Amino acid sequence: MGWLQRMFGLEKSESAQVNPISSADANTQTIEPERIGLNGKYDQSGLAKRVALAFDQDPDLDDINTLWVAQTGSIVVLKGQVPSQDILNQLVAVARTVDGTTDVDTTQVNLI
Repeated sequence: MGWLQRMFGLEKSESAQVNPISSADANTQTIEPERIGLNGKYDQSGLAKRVALAFDQDPDLDDINTLWVAQTGSIVVLKGQVPSQDILNQLVAVARTVDGTTDVDTTQVNLI
């Protein structure tokens, strides 16, 4: 089971993107980068979902089921357990590549 399925109950669609272009039109207010969802539309948890998708797309990270992704504004919050510091560093590096991420909080992650 992938990250999106496990955390959000979502199947990865063909149109889902880690860094989509906002689909807000000229008559509406622009969407903050951390609120852009998988398909470019407003989503309160857009950043966390796009980070989960990025983790799904990385073959080294797709089988970690003891970690959760959340967001506080533009900060990605990782919670749970990971097998090594190297894996945690890789998770942080991938999360930082997602548009809208200003920081990654790992204070709630334990190494197992």
